[in-house]
Amino acid sequence: MNIAIVGFGKMGKTIERLALEKGHGIAFIADPASGARESLSGAPLVTDLASQAELPDADVALEFTGPLTALANIKALAGRKIPVVTGSTGWLEKLDEAGAAVNRAGSSLVWAANYSLGVNLFYLIASRAAGLLDKFPEYDLGGYEIHHNQKADSPSGTAKTLAALLLEKFTRKKSVVWDTLNRKALPSELHFPSLRLGSVPGTHGVIFDSSEDSIELLHRARNRDGLARGALRAAEWLSEKERKGVFTIEDVLADIVQ
Repeated sequence: MNIAIVGFGKMGKTIERLALEKGHGIAFIADPASGARESLSGAPLVTDLASQAELPDADVALEFTGPLTALANIKALAGRKIPVVTGSTGWLEKLDEAGAAVNRAGSSLVWAANYSLGVNLFYLIASRAAGLLDKFPEYDLGGYEIHHNQKADSPSGTAKTLAALLLEKFTRKKSVVWDTLNRKALPSELHFPSLRLGSVPGTHGVIFDSSEDSIELLHRARNRDGLARGALRAAEWLSEKERKGVFTIEDVLADIVQ
């Protein structure tokens, strides 16, 4: 598989390293500042996807940039019929626009707030627990997330997905409060604050609390390798056979579960 890496920050470098370990090739690296950075592969460097007249052939692109550039990158890649796996967060309110561009081009897109297999299993566990504990009114529910101090968005995309799953199953909670509470929390509010600290790759916690005890579920990423491996697996899935349209990591994991 010949991979284009779009965004050569920490995740892009991790993807390159693991892709090479798995025997994949790197078609090119796209990043506005990539000319000043070294890569392990020595792949061609692209500073502007939209304006580049010709791009090296790529089977799939892994796009990990940010909320201000993800949509434009996806459109540019779709226009060249390069399938995209995106892990950028903070832009998903524009997912319909991205999907329309992908469908018009007859290309494909996989998106996820988090590609970690462990995180996606954590979603299932937390959702099941919320449905169970919802039947016991003595338990309240809250959550939190922690990420490194260079993360550009807050709350994390993973936290948003997790909170939505919890609201679906824990019916006493009707809305999420992401910000600091300078008042008493309403019984219908799910408080889910964020902390930005040091170099933490990502921690997400869910707490069911009563006056007698507390039940806590925790997922703590040790490094970015789990995210990169999941994204590479999604890229391999797109390349296994011709797939057109918009997919999620759940579509990829369905093959593993089956």
